[in-house]
Amino acid sequence: MKFDYLKYCLFLLLFSNCTVNYGQLNYTGKISSDLKEVSGMESIPNSDSFWMINDSGNDPKVFEVNSKGKIYKTLHIKGKNRDWEDLTKDSEGNLYIGDFGNNANDRKHQRIYMLSANDLATKKSIDPVKIEFSFPDQKKFPPKKKNRHFDVESFFYHSGYLYLFTKSRTKSAYGRTNLYKIPATKGKHKAQFISTFNTCDKLECWITSAAISPNGKKVVLLSHNSVWQFTDFKGDNFLGGTEKKYDLGHTTQKESICFKGNDTVYISDEESHGSGRNLYSFQLD
Repeated sequence: MKFDYLKYCLFLLLFSNCTVNYGQLNYTGKISSDLKEVSGMESIPNSDSFWMINDSGNDPKVFEVNSKGKIYKTLHIKGKNRDWEDLTKDSEGNLYIGDFGNNANDRKHQRIYMLSANDLATKKSIDPVKIEFSFPDQKKFPPKKKNRHFDVESFFYHSGYLYLFTKSRTKSAYGRTNLYKIPATKGKHKAQFISTFNTCDKLECWITSAAISPNGKKVVLLSHNSVWQFTDFKGDNFLGGTEKKYDLGHTTQKESICFKGNDTVYISDEESHGSGRNLYSFQLD
């Protein structure tokens, strides 16, 4: 039989992870097709699994997914998915959904849904606690193009507060992120500004997710091809700490990052242009 080299190469490409270059990332699995637009991810306490969500235009659902990307459980949330962008949890295992995507910078009130740990464990349909916030330094909706810094795709919980990292929609400042905080409690809050950090001015420098290590000593920010780590910060001025950039050597629409332990992060990307919808791990120094 004549050896068909082309078919052999296609076979390797389809069925062997070794032929795919994931840069510095360790590929752990293909995420279920129900999560084509996975936009947020958080580890589940005492488990190898994760909570995951899709972003705008999808049903208001939270999925429990294992480290290979397989869905174990689906929960319906009694709330609208206007633009769900990130997930975080507190020390008691309560889960927070960031419905704060704001591409046009025209939302006067952004929202976070809190799901109790007990409801996550016992219910299939959850009525969440609603936390709303606004930016006191935003005066117009939308502001002029040079001042569109009020989109949000990233946050995490720490010591009773939710810390928000903005995503700039201003062309000359795509890498700018502003850090704010609000109380992690029901009600309407004014976000308190803390500080600003700049990555670079390119689209791939957009900050799309954030996380803090379980011991509270490391903060990471994610872009499409890099992770920024901050350590040795004072109080909650996380962006004022010692900065280290990790070039992942791999560019996709990465939207989610979370910690498993204090030195390992997991990252996921959306399906886009035939690539993505993968789950990866990455080791920090």
